[in-house]
Amino acid sequence: MLTVTHNRPNHQRRALIQAAGAGLLGLNLPDVLAAQQISAGPTPRVKNVIFLFLFGGPSQLETFDMKPTAPTTIRGPWKPTPCKTPGLQICEKLPLTASITDRLTVIKTMSHDFNDHSGGGHYVQTGHRWQVPIGGGFNVTPQDWPSMGSVVKHFQRRQGSTSNKPPYVVLPNSLGRLQEYKVRLKRPGETAGFLPPLDEPLITRIDKKDSADNPYWRDMADEELNFEIDGLQLHPDLQMERLINRNTLVEQFNRQRDRLQSHAGVGAMNDFRRKALELVSSEETRIAFDVTKEPDKLRKQYGSHLFGQSVLVARRLIEAGTRFVTVHYDCVDGYSWDSHRDCKSLDKHLLPTLDSALSSLVLDLEDRGLLDETLVVCMGEMGRTPKAKDGWGRDHWSTLFPAVLAGGGIKQGFVYGRTDRDAAYATENMVTPEDLSRTILEALGVDPAWMMPGIGGRPQLVSDGKFISDIWM
Repeated sequence: MLTVTHNRPNHQRRALIQAAGAGLLGLNLPDVLAAQQISAGPTPRVKNVIFLFLFGGPSQLETFDMKPTAPTTIRGPWKPTPCKTPGLQICEKLPLTASITDRLTVIKTMSHDFNDHSGGGHYVQTGHRWQVPIGGGFNVTPQDWPSMGSVVKHFQRRQGSTSNKPPYVVLPNSLGRLQEYKVRLKRPGETAGFLPPLDEPLITRIDKKDSADNPYWRDMADEELNFEIDGLQLHPDLQMERLINRNTLVEQFNRQRDRLQSHAGVGAMNDFRRKALELVSSEETRIAFDVTKEPDKLRKQYGSHLFGQSVLVARRLIEAGTRFVTVHYDCVDGYSWDSHRDCKSLDKHLLPTLDSALSSLVLDLEDRGLLDETLVVCMGEMGRTPKAKDGWGRDHWSTLFPAVLAGGGIKQGFVYGRTDRDAAYATENMVTPEDLSRTILEALGVDPAWMMPGIGGRPQLVSDGKFISDIWM
């Protein structure tokens, strides 16, 4: 048995690579990686994560880092509202969230230099810089780093988990699917990247009515909220009632093999089979997707819009045994959180829908006794420029943006980091995507020094970020 005693991640990575390359003790790379199955990870601080991803880049100056004494060209159109956290300047358009800041930690000093939506989205969901240069692409590639959810799923498999619950789910669509753009979009960051296909998330699919529709900004009818598993709806003759019968599931797949292979190839068949198995092997998971089972009053509190109902499904999935759920607030209209033009959408749609969903999720988890074991993370991939345009539009600014955390032993009513008078730069305790991802993964019991099978069989370290110890109680 190969034993690696180095504690520092870089030393362990070097030792593993050397052992794999030299064939030490007759072991090859798969043997070295497999040896980690029996190694103990850090003691988990949390059981689950709900990651609310506000794609497009919410403005720090219109959310959690207001600067009411800044020059008029910077401070924004709205005032702070009283909250329960001393020193926190939260926007008056977030009154429900302001009322629960005594349950939150606000990291004001997230920062990176990948000032691009796709690359920034990859960065904050994986903790690793995208290999595609800024402006060099929009979509997923096979060389992408795996998302945090896929890393959790990968090591859960490696440790021999026999759970029949899907460990990682993405709601309500793959990121970019509803965006109106010059190319068809599947934004990077949420996938398994270079990890095996078995580590891909289970992704749902909710359609919009037409190209002009934005379901994040309107009430959704119950029949629209079907949360189909992406891929399953392509095969209408495999009805869900038949799939639920576990005794005949394999037989049904065998009968459909030729048809599916001719339709989309062997790879698609394997992917389809995996997604179906993950869904139907757990009745609790299947039921969790039915948001209509919730009381009308609670559903209205979350908000009848797509984001609110998706966040409610995330809570139901966590309750049913899923460990990592990502909920995207996507830019369906091409702008949304990417508010270059003005602040009208922030005022009318974006801030109110975020306010209802985030505040309701925290209180709902608390009421059900799930908040202590569930870490909630809410953030975008960048912030906005301090200097505003006419109409209070702001451009990209990845140099500074906030992240809001709750639950799982996170400090309550706490602000981490300081920023300058214009909310342009961190002046104390800057946090990188590497740091935040390591903190989240380690809190879930993933050792940052573990190695993953990378491109071409090269082992890759889970994380070389720093654990943010000061935000924990």
